[in-house]
Amino acid sequence: MPELTRDLNPKEFCEYYFLKEELKDFCRSEGLKVSGSKQDLERRIVHYLSTGEELKEASVRKYSSETSTEISLDSRLGENFRCSEDKREFFESHIGKGFKFKVKFQRWLKENPDRTYRDAIDAYYEIQNSGGKSEIGRQFQYNQYIRDFFEDNDDKSLDDAIKCWKHKKSLKGHNRYEKSDLEALL
Repeated sequence: MPELTRDLNPKEFCEYYFLKEELKDFCRSEGLKVSGSKQDLERRIVHYLSTGEELKEASVRKYSSETSTEISLDSRLGENFRCSEDKREFFESHIGKGFKFKVKFQRWLKENPDRTYRDAIDAYYEIQNSGGKSEIGRQFQYNQYIRDFFEDNDDKSLDDAIKCWKHKKSLKGHNRYEKSDLEALL
């Protein structure tokens, strides 16, 4: 795998997997903005490697429309729901210490601004009991790789999966799991 430097070809950069922390380190060393998602960082780096210039991004100011009001079972979730500490505490007090803002539940919260916290608790239990696997976002290639590895190798360990992942991400091309990944390390 090539080292991430300003001399790297943008096309070659896109053919390899870099950790978000590696992308942030590169951006810091080159004076580029380090905030945002992994996809934001990759977009900035591709632009920088292509042009030698910082990507001009429109600045977006976020104003909180939230007021610190008491949350009750009958309170509306509201537009632009944020998974904040006070909301986590509310859900924990009604659901229990095992409560987590998982992806499917977060999506439900954002898609149902007119619903109440009571509805949200019911939805949480329904989602938890559905047993379906949540979709893993494209930017979480490691998580998808590990899930796919274990679907194909339930007799292997997490260490085996991680070794295969490390080997796979060092190669040019996609980072999806393939049966041959394990064979390459044996």
